[in-house]
Formats: sequence, C-alpha cells, structure tokens
Amino acid sequence: MQKNPLKKTVFFFIAALAWLLISTWLLTLPGNNFPQENWMDKIGVDKMVHIVMFALLVALWCMALGRPKLFIPVALLGLVYGITMEFVQRYCIVNRSFDVWDIVADAAGCVLGYYAVNWYLKRKQRVI
Repeated sequence: MQKNPLKKTVFFFIAALAWLLISTWLLTLPGNNFPQENWMDKIGVDKMVHIVMFALLVALWCMALGRPKLFIPVALLGLVYGITMEFVQRYCIVNRSFDVWDIVADAAGCVLGYYAVNWYLKRKQRVI
C-alpha cells in the first residue's frame, strides 16, 4: 500500500503554520502575564523554552517543505523571526523587553531543529 506524500506534506504544513501562530501568540503576551522573578529564572527555563520552541518551528517547516536545499534558509528565517520578535517585545508589548540571550537561545533552537531534521531524514533513508 502506497503512502500519500501529499497528505504528509499538508499535515506538516498545517502543523508548522499552527506552531508559528502559537509561537507568535506566546511571544507577544504582555509581560504581566508571567510571574516575576521565580526559581525557574534561576535554572534558565525561559531559555530552554526558547530553544524548544524554535527547534520545533524550524523542524516543522523543514518537514513541510521537504527539500533539504531549503533547510538552511528555513533555519535562517527562524532566527530572523526570533530577532524580530525581540524587537516587537521591546517596542510593542507592554512589560516585555529585548533580551540578547533569548536570541542566542532562539539561534540554538534553529540549529537544533535543522540538525534534528537532517539526522531524521538520513536515518530514515538508511532504514528503507
């Protein structure tokens, strides 16, 4: 029985678009919706959230596009999105600020997402 590649592409496209919208919503929440100074800040949970958020964003878009030659541009666009959102937080969102370390975490997530998809696809090719 043949698998339908178009169905898989549509799934990843919808998932990528949904995650982009969810990420944008989370990154534009007013700062007063978050607790101030707590134990999670001390262990870097915020940075881990950024890494996971951007790794998933890049991985989903790479899988949706399905063309390895587009994976680096997708990762770079993910980073541009992260940088842009930091400026949006600084200038447009109440009680939010610009954080260079969030950009570093976003970049780490973009790289992680890129390598995760490449690893997955190479592993999948060996299995077939």
